[in-house]
Amino acid sequence: MTKYWVFLAVAIIAEVAATSALKLSDGMTKWMPTFFVIAGYSVAFYCLAQAIQAIPVGISYAVWAGVGIVLVALIGWLVFGQKLDAAAMVGIAFIIIGVVLITLVSKSVK
Repeated sequence: MTKYWVFLAVAIIAEVAATSALKLSDGMTKWMPTFFVIAGYSVAFYCLAQAIQAIPVGISYAVWAGVGIVLVALIGWLVFGQKLDAAAMVGIAFIIIGVVLITLVSKSVK
């Protein structure tokens, strides 16, 4: 089961990297960031497909999307200077709480 969580972690990292490259691709007009977008999403979906072999698809997708949202929001803030107001930070906190509940408390994962 652990290897499937590693696949999910790699899927998340690849998706976050691809989404960050998407911002840098200038509408997919710059070839190097565009290459990373395509490669990153390819790796992300391959690894997600591996993860859902053992982790329920709803749980896998919830964790993938939730962690991805939080990481992309943080990268947007730290790297791209995007603003996060109080409502955004509360929303992100709720997402983190949801992912923790799903992965550590829910019996759906076991």
